[in-house]
Amino acid sequence: MSENIDLDRTSIRQPPSGWPLMYQTWDKLLFLHWPVERESLRRLIPSGLELDTWEGTAWVGVTPFTITSARLPLSPAVPFLSTSHELNVRTYVHRDGVPGVWFLSLDASNALAVWGARIGYSLPYVQSTMELRCDEERVNFHSVRADRGPVPAEFHATWRLGEQLPEAQLGTLDFFLIERYCLYSCDGERLYRARIFHRPWPLRSAQVERLSSNMVASHGLTVADSKPVVHAQAAALKVQIWPPVAIGCADDPPTTHPK
Repeated sequence: MSENIDLDRTSIRQPPSGWPLMYQTWDKLLFLHWPVERESLRRLIPSGLELDTWEGTAWVGVTPFTITSARLPLSPAVPFLSTSHELNVRTYVHRDGVPGVWFLSLDASNALAVWGARIGYSLPYVQSTMELRCDEERVNFHSVRADRGPVPAEFHATWRLGEQLPEAQLGTLDFFLIERYCLYSCDGERLYRARIFHRPWPLRSAQVERLSSNMVASHGLTVADSKPVVHAQAAALKVQIWPPVAIGCADDPPTTHPK
C-alpha cells in the first residue's frame, strides 16, 4: 500500500539541472484541504500514478491565489499577459518515489495562460471569471467558470489572515499537504513530470469567514462536513518552473518502488 512506502520528500526540494521554462510570483494563496474517500479519488488518477496518502488517508485541496510577473527566461514581464488569478483543485500522487501534485482542474482568469498551460504542460486548464480583493488582513476571492457546462464550478470565499506560522516540518501533515515541488500531468497517453523550485512556504493562520464552493463536488467527490485544514500564504513567493519531462505511459505501473 502506498502509505507504507517511505518516499523521499526532501531531495525533490532542490532545484533540478538546466534552465527553468517559466518564472512566476505567487501571492494571496489559501490552502483548503479535506480528507477524501480513496476509491472515489483513485478513479480520477491515471493508473501510472499512485495515490500519496497521509497515514492511509487521501486528501484533496482547493487553492485560490494570484500570479504576477510571469515571464520566460531573459524576457521581461508584460502587463496584462503576465498576471492571472487561479483556482486549483489538487490531490497528491507519486511515481517511482517522487511525490508531487495531480491537478483535477485549474481555473484561470487569463486566456493566454489557459492556452499556454494546456499546450505546454498538458494540464486541464479552463477559463473563469475571477475577482480578488484585499482589505487590510481580509481577502475575498470569487470565481465562476466561463463554460458552465452540465456541472457548475464556482468558488466564493472570504478569509482573514492570522498569526505567522513556523515553517512546516518534515514528518507532519502540514509538510505533506504544502511542501510539493513537482507536478504530474497526462496527455491521454503519456505521463509527464515538471519540477518546481521555490523557498519553503511562508505561512500564516487564517480564519475562513465565508466559503461557498462546489469545486470538489464538480469532480464527483464528497468531502466530510468537517472544517477544512487551512493555511494562508504569508508573503509573495518567487517560483521557477521547469519544462515537463515524459516519464512513461499513463496506463503503465511505476517501474520502481522505493523501499
